[in-house]
This record gives sequence, C-alpha cells and structure tokens, in this order.
Amino acid sequence: MKNIAVVGTGYVGLVTGTCFAETGNNVVCVDIDANKVERMRNGEVPIYEPQLDVLFERNQKAGRLSFTTSLGEAIENAEIIFLALPTPPGEDGSADLSYILGVADDLGKMIKDYKVIIDKSTVPVGTAEKVHAAVAKNTTVDFDIVSNPEFLREGFAVSDFLKPDRVVIGTESAKARKILEELYKPFVRQGNPIYFMDEKSAELTKYAANSFLATKITFMNEIANFCEKVGADVDSVRKGIGSDTRIGNRFLFPGIGYGGSCFPKDVQALAKSGKEFGYDFKIIQSVLEVNDRQKTVLVDKVLDHYGDVEGKTIAMWGLAFKPDTDDIREAPALYMIDALLEKGAKIQAFDPEAAENVKALYGDKVTFSSGMYEALEGSDFLVIATEWQMFRNPNFDKVAELLNEKVIFDGRNLYDLDDMKHKGFFYQSIGREVINA
Repeated sequence: MKNIAVVGTGYVGLVTGTCFAETGNNVVCVDIDANKVERMRNGEVPIYEPQLDVLFERNQKAGRLSFTTSLGEAIENAEIIFLALPTPPGEDGSADLSYILGVADDLGKMIKDYKVIIDKSTVPVGTAEKVHAAVAKNTTVDFDIVSNPEFLREGFAVSDFLKPDRVVIGTESAKARKILEELYKPFVRQGNPIYFMDEKSAELTKYAANSFLATKITFMNEIANFCEKVGADVDSVRKGIGSDTRIGNRFLFPGIGYGGSCFPKDVQALAKSGKEFGYDFKIIQSVLEVNDRQKTVLVDKVLDHYGDVEGKTIAMWGLAFKPDTDDIREAPALYMIDALLEKGAKIQAFDPEAAENVKALYGDKVTFSSGMYEALEGSDFLVIATEWQMFRNPNFDKVAELLNEKVIFDGRNLYDLDDMKHKGFFYQSIGREVINA
C-alpha cells in the first residue's frame, strides 16, 4: 500500500486516483473547485465514464479514496504525487503549462521529505526539467520528477488503466524507478510491459502516439473523400488495407474528423514544439488542416443537397466527440451546429450523456430532446454526428414517420447501403455511394 496524492480531478486525475485506490492504495485527490470536491465527497462522480462510478463508490466507502481542496493536506503523507492538470492549447497551439508549474512552485514550499512527483498530464518535451526547476527553487528536500503519460481512451478509460497495453515511465532515478515498479505491478501481471526511459523520450512518446493515430484517422478521411470523387467504396478500401498486418484495422473508420481532449491539442502542441526547436512537421500540419475541414464536410453535403437550409429544422443524433462519454471538447457536432445555425437552420439535438454540456454553451439556440425519436418530431431531416450504439439499429419505420423527409446524412457510416436503398431513404454518408431512393 502506498500513499498517493492526485492533483486535479478531470478525466485523467479521477480515473488515475480511483484505479490506484482499487488496488489497495490510499489516495487523496485534490481540486481547487470546492463545489466539485463537495459533490465527490457526497458520492457524486462528476464525469461520465463507464465503470468509474462502481469503483468510485467502492473505494470511497472503503476509505481508500478521499477528496480535498487543500494541496498541503493532500501531499502531507503522500510519497507519490501525480500532477493531472489541464494543459490547454494557447492561441499559437502551444501547451499552457501554467497550472502544472504553478502547483510545482507550491510543492517546493510544502514538501518536507522525499517525494516522487509525476507528470501524468500530456506535456511537451522538456517539461520535466521545468517542473524540477520550479520545485527546486523553493526547497532543499530530495525529490524526483517523473514523466508517466497516460494512454486512456475516453469511454474505456477504466479498463485501459486497469489493464494497460503498456506503461511508459520516464525517469533516470533508480529510487523512483523502484517505487513505480511496485506501484504498477498489479496492473501488468499478465506480462504487459513497463517501458522505462528518460523523461524527454517519455514526454515525446505520448505526443508521437496520439499524433500518429490522428494521422491514421485523417489519412482515411482523405481516402474517403477521394472515394466519393472516383466512385470507390471506402468500406471496401478500409477492409482491403486493414487486413495488412503492417497497417492494422484500427483507427481506419472514416467520418467527420477527430475531436476530444487529447488528439486536437496534442497534435497542435507537437507542431508548435517542432517550430520551437526549428523543425517543420509537414505531415502534422497537414493533419491539422484536413481535420479542420473534415468537421464540417457533412454540412457541405447538406448544402449541396438542399441549396439553402434557412428555416429548416434539423434533427441531430449525437453531440459528444465519441460515444460512451459526455466530453464535447472539439466535438465535430459543435462545428456543424455553428455552421447550420449561421445558415438559419434550427437544431433539435439528442445525446444520451452530453446534452447538458452542450446546453451550457448554446442555451436556447438549440432545442434539446429527451429521446432520439423526440428529436425527429417536426424535423426536416436527420444528421448523425456520434456513433452511440443506440443509433445503430433504430426503428426506421418510426424514423420515416417522424421526419418530414426520409433524408439522413450520416457522419459515422452506421447503416448498410443496400438496407437504406430498400427502406427508401435518401442516405449520404462518408466515402460511399449516395443512396437516392
């Protein structure tokens, strides 16, 4: 059992703290938001993440997981301190390290014995050095700074943490290495590796991984767009190249671009880091440009079909950037909503988890429906932005009955083309034949 402090209770911090508590450690999570801390103390999980609520309740009741607004209280008995703080992109795309460095400065004034201080947030190369300097200027106590990037997929974060493909730890300290080997031992019993490396390599590993996956998604979206030009079928192309073991079949599904809290800011930050060190990431820059365009490619299809959407009511299924999360950061749905509202359309939206977050942004500019079919009532056509499982097999007779027109624009390629043709829908997706029944 180890005493752990986790600074920050966003997706990464809360999952990290809860999962470490699940393996018998004593975890104190700290956050400056007093209201949020009080809600968590009362048993409320502030984010939607499958399985998290069960682990949260179990470990809080067992006394292994607690919450505070006091950094000093959180770290007093902790040997290990995780920094799971926001690193939002600045206007120039660079990662904002002010939250991390601010806490590092405070830690230097507080620590009284040896601590392992871990950057869990995704940070640019060289951040560990900056954090070390920020702590060291205020203390003579021995400590180590470690880079331990997370590789959590929203919607699968708990299972990813408990059964990781790999654990990456950047440290050149033998003492810190031993402590973290013991900490992560319960998670790698099936033989998945822990990779120890220097801090800079660990920092870059996270950016490189996310940027590569974003590139793979974006490449497939470009292929899908080209399929539409030449009359090829992107599903066939995807299967054809995905069966090549050198390529693999994951992250090859075309759509309306990537979003979320990681890919957009990490790709931007890597491009910015390249410029700072005199290197021009031409591939990364292209990924950014293509993904920006892809987020509204479905709006272009709507306008090509209708010419004008002013006064039309559009049903939208899905608002989160991906299913099984309430995260709307950089969600393509938001970009489409903005473009359609600007054209004079009305939006009736449904998402099983993310609606409240979107409502906080748009208020009464968007109508939020209580169910997927309610969103169709009085709507002229349907736009699908997120591939929630409930959307994959709807009652198409009911869809046809409720919509003013049997028209669907699908940004996630959920439906079979022959099936849509048989059901008599106009159906347009990404990189596939347009069904004009």
